[in-house]
Amino acid sequence: MTDSNEILLEQNEGVAIITLNRPERFNSFTTSMYREFPRILDQLKRDDEVKAVILTGAGKGFCAGSDVSDRLGKRLKEGGEGSRFETLQRVGAIALNIADFDKPIIGAINGTAVGAGLSLTLLCDIRLASEKARFGAVWLNVGLVPDVGATYSLPRIVGKEKAMALILSREVIGAEEALKIGLVSKVFPHDQLMKEAKKLAKSITSAPSVAVELTKRALQRSLDNDLRTQLDYESYAQNICRQTEDHKEGIRAFAEKRKPVFIGK
Repeated sequence: MTDSNEILLEQNEGVAIITLNRPERFNSFTTSMYREFPRILDQLKRDDEVKAVILTGAGKGFCAGSDVSDRLGKRLKEGGEGSRFETLQRVGAIALNIADFDKPIIGAINGTAVGAGLSLTLLCDIRLASEKARFGAVWLNVGLVPDVGATYSLPRIVGKEKAMALILSREVIGAEEALKIGLVSKVFPHDQLMKEAKKLAKSITSAPSVAVELTKRALQRSLDNDLRTQLDYESYAQNICRQTEDHKEGIRAFAEKRKPVFIGK
């Protein structure tokens, strides 16, 4: 559990499950959630027992973006400027917290993901969708531009033209269309989604943790590096891996023709 019941945290056998828990509002983000989420990630980042994270939503929705009544309603009604936190925080700063998180994050998209909710799915490393999932870049409907890193992530995942079409049309697409354009990697029957997400997470926990985290870093950096810079990083990461107990175990297991048992060191 966390300090707030708006976000639930469960940990079991190396897997952490973060559940957005405002089902009556389709898990839309409040200011307190924007504060709490980075704290949870920092906690999990420091916990060596956690090898993989699943992000999902309670009820029928994954995340309907920011809660307008909580984030903007008071300012519109009272004419105020908002709290110091809201004034000084970079718009979508939570995207950096997620991007800097080295452990794999699996998005188990159980329902509607629109606005900032779509942005959260884009920041996940692997996106698995329920057949009931829906995705929408709907910022223009309220006179805003895409945020929480969506203008960075979306074109890199589906391509610039498709990203532009989704944003300008404000179309909400279904899971099968999301699969077709590469927005998600797999679609499952709704009642099988969490089972499959946990199965994938457990597979990750059995892998060598240092190599897994360095692989995630390498893939993230590849989006902006040239080949020479990327090869330099691969050499750096490989030298670290060669010093781990897991590398030695992998070599022994290969020689002995058995399955390796990695310990995360």
